[in-house]
Amino acid sequence: MGFKQFTIMVSIIFYILASLLFLFFAWFAIVSIIEKELLAAQRSLILAFCTPISFIAVSFLPTQSGLIVLSILLVLLLLGVLLFFLPIKTGKAENEISSNRIDERDTMFSRLEITRSSEKTELYYAQKPHLKTIDKEWQVKPGLASTTSAMYEPKAFAAADASFDVIGALRNTVVPEPAKDKQKSDIKETTTFIKQWAKKLGAVDVGICELKPHHFYSHRGRGAVYGKEVDNNHRYGIAITVEMNKNYLAAGPAAPTLMESAQQYLNSGTIALQIAHFIANMGYSARAHIDGNYEVICPLVGRDAGLGEIGRMGLLMTPSLGPRVRLAIITTDIPLVVNERNQDTTVHDFCSICKKCADICPSQAISKKPKKVINNIKRWQISQEKCFRYWCTTGTDCGRCMSVCPYSHPDNLLHNIVRWGIKKSWIFRRVALWMDDFFYGRKPKPKKMKL
Repeated sequence: MGFKQFTIMVSIIFYILASLLFLFFAWFAIVSIIEKELLAAQRSLILAFCTPISFIAVSFLPTQSGLIVLSILLVLLLLGVLLFFLPIKTGKAENEISSNRIDERDTMFSRLEITRSSEKTELYYAQKPHLKTIDKEWQVKPGLASTTSAMYEPKAFAAADASFDVIGALRNTVVPEPAKDKQKSDIKETTTFIKQWAKKLGAVDVGICELKPHHFYSHRGRGAVYGKEVDNNHRYGIAITVEMNKNYLAAGPAAPTLMESAQQYLNSGTIALQIAHFIANMGYSARAHIDGNYEVICPLVGRDAGLGEIGRMGLLMTPSLGPRVRLAIITTDIPLVVNERNQDTTVHDFCSICKKCADICPSQAISKKPKKVINNIKRWQISQEKCFRYWCTTGTDCGRCMSVCPYSHPDNLLHNIVRWGIKKSWIFRRVALWMDDFFYGRKPKPKKMKL
């Protein structure tokens, strides 16, 4: 091949690449407009026109120098593509099982509940005196869903209360009576049926794990069973996730995020109840674990059921929606096929460099520091007191951390390509974080939403 032919070939390759770049950024802009991400749409449109023009401009340089520049750029582009596809993973699996079980009485909702009982308040703070001063800081605030809170909006708060009212009416139906006649159950067929039915009912994903002691609270912390030891002998845990609407969540900490949160607690809870009652109708024991009536720590069951990893913000990071989900659990003794789980260290690596949730957190409840050993396991831990104090100020459950998480983008081809690259390559994870900051902003402002 002669010099002239080689020059023409390189030029043609660059024209093709310029066209592909235009199409890619134009596609990115269209998707961003659909997703109502105006900053991403603006910047991708600029790149759609500027990048191809700059590429083509290089081809008009004097022949020899132009060829050198084109060749160098072509090599750099090829290297970039290789780095995207080259499997460079870091990190090794870590111990995730703590020998200490969590006491539900130490959670913020339980500590809120004891304020309604002087006897429980006195007993709790006698055992945990160091928390008394800390809790006074949020106890003087208006409170979650309060009409005097900073983000109060009559319609949204009334809608949220309606969802929680229905959940409250369902809390006493979580343990259905098993039918006297136990039906024969093929393990594989029953597992497949439950998973398919759950998705038909609205679940995004379903996973099953064998239950271990660390999945359960040590003691109950809410309602009439306050202080009671958890005694659950079920062998299997079925975890389901439902999607939280990204636009409602992006409005946080304003009222729409509380409305959406309550709705998805209800949706996940009703699915869990239907599955529990189905299992009972088959003659087996089952219990649904829904908002306000848990015996299990939902994120831990979801993680061990193969639905994701626990991220920096302490929430379950699912593969397709990140933390933008609500969880419900069904525990049961009906024989089921357990999901095989491999610890995804790429999520932990990404969370270690991202810190976007920590930067955006209004209460500074999310740590920016590396993991530390807590109860024999290396993990991140948020300050639940700081987080809840902010909730009690705004009246909503905020949701800023979930909204800005790069994993929380919609489940579509564009974002799934990025997710694939994040999972595949250590280098691409760094590039993806930079891209997310560039297109969506490091600290994006809450979106306004009309109800």
